[in-house]
Amino acid sequence: MLQVTNLGLRFADRKLFEDVNIKFTNGNCYGLIGANGAGKTTFLKLLSGEIDSQQGHVSLGKGERLAVLRQNHFAYEENRVIDVVMMGHERLWDVMNHKNEIYMKDPFTEEDGIIAAELEGEFAEMDGWTAESDAAQLLEGLGIAVEFHDMLMGELDNAIKVKVLLAQALFGNPDVLLLDEPTNGLDISAIKWLEEFLINFENTVIVVSHDRHFLNNICTHICDLDFGKIQLYVGNYDFWYQSSQLARRMAEDNNKKKEEKIKELQEFIARFSANASKSKQATSRKKMLDKITLDDIKPSSRRYPYVRFTPDREIGNDLLIVEGVSKTVEGKEVLSNVSFTVNPNDKVILLGDEVSKTTLLKILAGEMEPDSGTVKWGITTSRSYMPKDNSEYFEGLKLSLVEWLRQYASPEEESEAYLRSFLGRMLFSGEEALKRAHVLSGGEKMRCMLSKMMLSKANVILLDEPTNHLDLESITAVNEGIIAFKGSVFFTSHDYEFIQTIANRVVELTPEGAINKEMDYENYLRFKGIID
Repeated sequence: MLQVTNLGLRFADRKLFEDVNIKFTNGNCYGLIGANGAGKTTFLKLLSGEIDSQQGHVSLGKGERLAVLRQNHFAYEENRVIDVVMMGHERLWDVMNHKNEIYMKDPFTEEDGIIAAELEGEFAEMDGWTAESDAAQLLEGLGIAVEFHDMLMGELDNAIKVKVLLAQALFGNPDVLLLDEPTNGLDISAIKWLEEFLINFENTVIVVSHDRHFLNNICTHICDLDFGKIQLYVGNYDFWYQSSQLARRMAEDNNKKKEEKIKELQEFIARFSANASKSKQATSRKKMLDKITLDDIKPSSRRYPYVRFTPDREIGNDLLIVEGVSKTVEGKEVLSNVSFTVNPNDKVILLGDEVSKTTLLKILAGEMEPDSGTVKWGITTSRSYMPKDNSEYFEGLKLSLVEWLRQYASPEEESEAYLRSFLGRMLFSGEEALKRAHVLSGGEKMRCMLSKMMLSKANVILLDEPTNHLDLESITAVNEGIIAFKGSVFFTSHDYEFIQTIANRVVELTPEGAINKEMDYENYLRFKGIID
């Protein structure tokens, strides 16, 4: 159990937290959500003791252990992989090394024997004799083969280091587990394994993630961080989102009687529970949902950007034919004889190597030429492209956002009033519309790029990791905007929910070419044998 009492923290003249009171209990997984900059990572650091609060305190149950997902991928370069995992249980690691040092002493005194016996007892109580096999099991679960276990961390690439640090946090059955973006850098198999691990984890988990599918699968509660306060809700992310929308509609409907609202809430919970999975996590969550009253659901104060792509014409009979496209980048062939055909209004997720996907999108957008092969777009198509790296659109530009957006507006859309209204819908209201383009945050740049794309009125949009740098509210808005789009989409993403709800076709780039399947993401993962 982890108890937060009257917690407060200010940075300069900005109030991050004020009088936060919350109790995190065993058997529950808490998803911590909030807008970018709200202080989610800072709150985790307060819980772990990495930074001190200026008011109140955080208390861990007596004799309990807290584990944190470390973010420094270069902290253990000279250590063996298996040792790095076991270091996650600091006391176990210290005892292990201390007793080994004692056994190496010459002469070995009677006093040394007494100390060694005490350490052996403590070591056994902490399951020290199975520590190395337990660590190996975690590594293998995350997809790190046995041949890597005795290697030094400095010999690994970053993708494997991420998994090792995650295994370190999970090791030794901690009483409280703090995870900040644990799915970053993980492949789908590792994410699925982690979901199962956390669903069956019997202690306390507090997690920050932008992956809605992950939060929906693992969370029993949502902690909404807003205006320096944390509000606790029963249920997963979707339940929080949908119930907050329901609460807003109820609050706006003054004509509806309380009895009618209670019935509407009960029907909503019944529908939601019926769609839930049958896992142990979902079952315990359902019991909590059944106890919810009208007073428990509250409208969210969150602001969502308005994302709608409106093409100025429909796509005709032909969309795209790609034949035999190959491309070498920096001496390495990243596309090899890629061929596929897609139909009008298809929404296509591109899978494969990161460089390969980005290269293909650049070729489709006309930003790069293939070494060989052809790309043939239908004559009625118009395209708008969002690159993964958008820095060239902003660096050194001292234009205000109104002036920046005017560059991409048609003559009838160039007025100050129109552009300010447009930016307001994208959460740049009032003076924010006069911010200079070169000082924007990553999330603000993404919202500007989305605005540029919406003004284009293209009937084909190409998006390279469009959820990068966005908070959950903006991701949800972009997700819904693309679902509603009456055109075609080619995109890359690591967001399961985003892919599953948008794509009706999968094109996977391989060293031999491309696999082209007209099916949704989950069915493609089943087709590949990645999920059951």
